[in-house]
Amino acid sequence: MGICVSSDEKAEREKLKKTKIIFVIGGPGSGKGTQCEKIVAKYGFTHLSTGDLLRAEVASNSPTGSQIKDIMQNGYLVPLEIVLKLLRNAMLQKINTCKGFLIDGYPREIKQGLEFEKMIAPPTIVLIITCSADTMKQRIMKRAATSSRADDNEATIVNRLETYFRSTDPIIAYYEKRGLLRKVPAEGDADVVFNECCKVIDIIL
Repeated sequence: MGICVSSDEKAEREKLKKTKIIFVIGGPGSGKGTQCEKIVAKYGFTHLSTGDLLRAEVASNSPTGSQIKDIMQNGYLVPLEIVLKLLRNAMLQKINTCKGFLIDGYPREIKQGLEFEKMIAPPTIVLIITCSADTMKQRIMKRAATSSRADDNEATIVNRLETYFRSTDPIIAYYEKRGLLRKVPAEGDADVVFNECCKVIDIIL
């Protein structure tokens, strides 16, 4: 016996399938955050970060927020189902007033991408902001000079970059095979990088 889906839920699914959804991936120091800001300003997309959504839910003191807080305080990862429900709800709240969605730093592994497609919709494209490990390291070290972030030290930066490349390589290969991957080199000036992002986005609009 199949799962009964309400007409409202069917309509929501159809809306989500028709909207533009861009997964944005980039390592620490790649300039991903800057590019997301520029894309939002130009195209009217909504920028969603799973970390921001989790923190906002905890701050709201909702039952789900309390559950998330307990999970995180005990050192566990928040279950993917909860993360995706927050993402889906945030998207449905904005779907009638925005041109599309930038899902920041997602997915971190292939399974997350597949579950997103099951619960929400397939991505229109996967935009990866690429630059060398040396460039990212130099940018983070430069930021560290004026930052009080505890993770902006050389040893931690090297570990973060190694983790990023190790986890991202399979994702790149997977979406490249599906024809969804769009690479934008980010070695140069932020405005030059943004022009390249625009070329990619203009094609899907």
